[in-house]
Amino acid sequence: MKKVLALMIAAALSGCGGESNENDTIKIVAAHNQTNISSPYQTGMLKLKEVAEQSGLFNVEVHAGTIGTNENELVEKLVLGGADVVLVSPGFMTSAGIDEVDLFSLLYLFEDYDHWEKIVDGEVGEQIADIIFTKSGEKYRVIDYWTAGVRHWYGKQPINSLADAQNMRIRTQTSGVVSSYWQEIGAVPTSVAWAELYQALSSNVVDGSENAYPYLVPMEHHKTNNGKFISETGHDYTTRLLLVRNAVWSDFNDQEREAFVKAVSEATQAERQALYAEEEQYKQQAINDGAVINTLDRAPFIKVAKQTQEKWAESVGLTDVLNTIHNTK
Repeated sequence: MKKVLALMIAAALSGCGGESNENDTIKIVAAHNQTNISSPYQTGMLKLKEVAEQSGLFNVEVHAGTIGTNENELVEKLVLGGADVVLVSPGFMTSAGIDEVDLFSLLYLFEDYDHWEKIVDGEVGEQIADIIFTKSGEKYRVIDYWTAGVRHWYGKQPINSLADAQNMRIRTQTSGVVSSYWQEIGAVPTSVAWAELYQALSSNVVDGSENAYPYLVPMEHHKTNNGKFISETGHDYTTRLLLVRNAVWSDFNDQEREAFVKAVSEATQAERQALYAEEEQYKQQAINDGAVINTLDRAPFIKVAKQTQEKWAESVGLTDVLNTIHNTK
């Protein structure tokens, strides 16, 4: 995303950038939807606050789920001025007509974190950021890409083959490309609120779910009867979008923009590294707590996913982008 930010600076400087009183600091309200104050999201936001305020130009107020745990609500606040920076997943944008962002929701799109970083920090990340800016009516910009980890299946039984997923009620998205994939392999996507999932797993409302270790383990899903078997499907190296309200970005002067970009860059690295470190930490905690973890041959799952990917990419005109991702090593 360094190139993205550089291009954003150049574009903004060619317009009428905002002026700041040198005796004042600019208040920035930054928010995410996780109430867990030890989450990687919070680590990243606090680093943003730290570095931005070190410049003497900003006063950053961080909200961990306190002004909204629903992503649509956060984006609404962003657009209306109740927040200046928010972190959201790609899924909410499809309901806003930005279908191309579902690229980052395609399962088995990335091979590992290194592959993911090359894509989001490269030309594909720039292209999707440009589409989002345009299709949002130039209301907000993607200023960087964060992650919520690599997601695995966990449920009442291990998943070692496609047949094992048949008729399993899995808590996941119930529309879009994610739902399409799970339906394709025979599972039954089921809607359950995150806060209600522990109870849903405990009472057989669902047979399983899917998420990353740093999120499922702190919620103790692995301690339920329908969550103790964790199958490392590794189906989703997740992408999260750090958005800034364009009106805020456009009002920065040169010095402010440079300081803000520096803060965003350091915050991104802090969030990613915190998440990467927590993957192994929480996996070991799950094992210590009695969870049963299995690896599996992912090839049959990937084969089905690629069919879903190709069909979706053709429908939105992103076949070339999909091929770029597949060919990036």
